[in-house]
Amino acid sequence: MEGKNSQLQQRKDDALPRGTGNLCQWYVDQAENATLRDVEGNSWIDFAGGIAVLNTGHRHPSVVQAIADQLAKFTHTAFQITPYESYVALAERINQRVPIAGKAKTAFFTTGAEAVENAVKVARAATRRHGIITFGNAFHGRTFMTMAMTGKVAPYKRDFGPMPASVFHARYPNAVTGISVEDAIASLHDLFSHDIAPQDVAAIVLEPVQGEGGFHIAPAEFLTQLRALANEHGILLIADEVQSGFGRTGKLFAMDHYSVQPDLITMAKSLAGGMPLSAVSGRADIMDAPGPGGLGGTYAGNPLSIAAAHAVLDVIDEEQLCQRASDLGATLSELLHRARRANASITDVRALGSMVAVEFASAQQAQALQQQAMARGLLLLTCGPQGNVIRFLYPLTIPDTQFRQALDILDSLLSQP
Repeated sequence: MEGKNSQLQQRKDDALPRGTGNLCQWYVDQAENATLRDVEGNSWIDFAGGIAVLNTGHRHPSVVQAIADQLAKFTHTAFQITPYESYVALAERINQRVPIAGKAKTAFFTTGAEAVENAVKVARAATRRHGIITFGNAFHGRTFMTMAMTGKVAPYKRDFGPMPASVFHARYPNAVTGISVEDAIASLHDLFSHDIAPQDVAAIVLEPVQGEGGFHIAPAEFLTQLRALANEHGILLIADEVQSGFGRTGKLFAMDHYSVQPDLITMAKSLAGGMPLSAVSGRADIMDAPGPGGLGGTYAGNPLSIAAAHAVLDVIDEEQLCQRASDLGATLSELLHRARRANASITDVRALGSMVAVEFASAQQAQALQQQAMARGLLLLTCGPQGNVIRFLYPLTIPDTQFRQALDILDSLLSQP
């Protein structure tokens, strides 16, 4: 007799389009902190975190309580119709903590792609320019504008026709493929020469740590030169921190590791502990560029999600999750570096706090590790333009004993010839 997972998979294949692909052939029934349980009672250690959404873990008690408390009041009014204090208070809290020079303002949305789209709208309104420059292997979302900004064709752009105009891609520094900071900056000058005049560029958008692109970390010198170039031409600098924000890198934001400050920051994912919420923060004069009604959305700043985000910020501070990210990441990195010395298939290890990745010579090797780990009860994700990178996105609240159990599984698998 077929199990529940198989039955659900058949129903899924019959009811959903094939474009909604799934990594797992099992179906989750319960989740708590860093543990997932399926409908047949099997469990996994979650090193995927809902794709970087669960820095505070599944169903953190403080987040659950905050949602329950808000649920007893109201679930939706549409902020642009009937506003509520919790939205304003969360904006005030984030304004105090974003690495933005001077006074900051924040607007809330629902998804990461929506945040990036609105950052583009703000930048264009503030500069009265149209051009947007992003980078190869970047990921910014699946809407048409953010697809155009994403620096990878398959599976994100393939089959979907012409992309929006005025989006251009420069090269992102990558030590593995030999792209230096000088190469990356030169590619921007090439764009200015061949594709778009700098005075027509509204913004340069980058991930300080590329997420889907393989967890490549922007060198400090690159950001310094990028900031200088943007200043020279009156271009805004936008940091996409949808994946890297809220403690993952050992700081609240990855940009906190740098002396350079962006003009705008986008955020989502772990902002609300599993609830859909995103935001754009930026310099007040820039954020004020769109007129009333130019920013918003029916579900933007949903009150349940806002309540969850307040709790997330409290948990990050009370449980010192930024420091824990640094500690856990250092422990994992040590294991991976040790494995690299003994395993010729490992070509690189990259880490900023708990934004950790290990790169293999081939996608097949990364996928084999992923499948073997899942068979042992550990859920991992791949990334990178060739799919040859394993990224680690465990909850920062994971118990020490469970983290060590996961590392033992990894160590055992990476030690195999």
